Amino acid sequence: MADIEGDIFDIIAEKAAVDRGKIHANAKLEELEVESLDVVEIIFAIEEKFDVDIPFNANDQELEFKTVNDVVKAVEGLIAESAG
Repeated sequence: MADIEGDIFDIIAEKAAVDRGKIHANAKLEELEVESLDVVEIIFAIEEKFDVDIPFNANDQELEFKTVNDVVKAVEGLIAESAG
């Protein structure tokens, strides 16, 4: 699952124009200055990369994904479900 984390870090860095070196599991999206539109683009890119559907409500994004690790864990769970 470490590859999943690295891929997600790369997607966040690309879509939100964040220095890859600043991204770590406990980094808060807000602190990385990830905007709401960036989150939507990140979600789309993750769905395409991992062939999963992320249940995402743009109105509740603050509640769902506070940290980079929240995103990673959600994707890992979806991948495990689809493989199950």
